Amino acid sequence: MQRFIVLDTETTGLSPDNGDRIIELGCVELVGRKPTGNNLHLYFNPERDSHEDALRVHGLTTQFLSDKPKFAEKARDILAYLQGAQLIIHNAPFDMGFLEKEFSLLGLPPLKTAVAGVTDSLALAKELFPGKRNSLDALCDRLGVDNSGRTLHGALLDAQLLADVYIYMTRGQHALLGDDGQSGSAHDSPAQRIDLRQYQLPVLPASAQELAAHEETLAAIDKASGGKTVWRSAQS
Repeated sequence: MQRFIVLDTETTGLSPDNGDRIIELGCVELVGRKPTGNNLHLYFNPERDSHEDALRVHGLTTQFLSDKPKFAEKARDILAYLQGAQLIIHNAPFDMGFLEKEFSLLGLPPLKTAVAGVTDSLALAKELFPGKRNSLDALCDRLGVDNSGRTLHGALLDAQLLADVYIYMTRGQHALLGDDGQSGSAHDSPAQRIDLRQYQLPVLPASAQELAAHEETLAAIDKASGGKTVWRSAQS
């Protein structure tokens, strides 16, 4: 069964190439689309101060981090934990850029060679909700995930919220596929595989409100594409 790790980091700033470092790592393990409790949460001493803007976001002071281990002390444990997993990260290029920089500074192989792959949940959200705000807070509000405890950004809390958001965003896929994301096999039990041909399924027409919401979404997609959507030209 596929092992997923929902991952988030907090950093001293925005640019690993300019010396910014990871100060917090939070990971939530999902197996069969369910949290296992086998999570990873670490703080790091970056040996530098956070930028003021970053400090306002995460609240992790230099004093608080001063007695925490350096990333180098935990790097191999992190690689062992993430080995073979499919990573789920919101705005993945940002976090992966920092992680790859940290491993590179230590002369370790790139993280991407140790994991099965990386899913960018922000890219997924933009496909599902084009033209909408798709920050983690916005997705929590849209999908009914309780984020009332998120007064500051925290890597583990954000990973836990993102795990719930990801499960909600992919629940349609889950209904069509097995828990591990693979199509059903010949060994599936009758309770798992139901032949819908025996049922006369009703056809439910969309309501006026649903049609209006659909048209609003189409208009947002058309606007985002600069008026280049195929269906608009086909209708004209």
